[in-house]
Amino acid sequence: MTDRRIDSARGGGVDYITVEESPRFRELKKRQRSFIFPLAVAFLVWYFVYVLLSSFAPAFMAQPVFGAVTVGLLFGLGQFVTTFAITMGYVAYANRRLDPIAEELRDELERTERGSK
Repeated sequence: MTDRRIDSARGGGVDYITVEESPRFRELKKRQRSFIFPLAVAFLVWYFVYVLLSSFAPAFMAQPVFGAVTVGLLFGLGQFVTTFAITMGYVAYANRRLDPIAEELRDELERTERGSK
């Protein structure tokens, strides 16, 4: 197995390990994780509350809210709404905070790749 640093030093292209260790790439990963991890935890807690209530509090989940609509049905539909809201929020966040950095990194890598050919 060859070390990518050695290949890059010989003119073999981009040194991806160096890119991965760069401050700009680390900032990109930090921003991504700072959005993803808290929302993933919050969503999982919300999901497991729904599952646990469905399993251990069926009387509560069966309470009618209006007409034939129950608390459980609203919680279930809330799962879909939450999923779409998180997705839309992530897309907006990525467009605003992640994509500019990713584009800078990609452009830099493309310039480096073109320069090594």
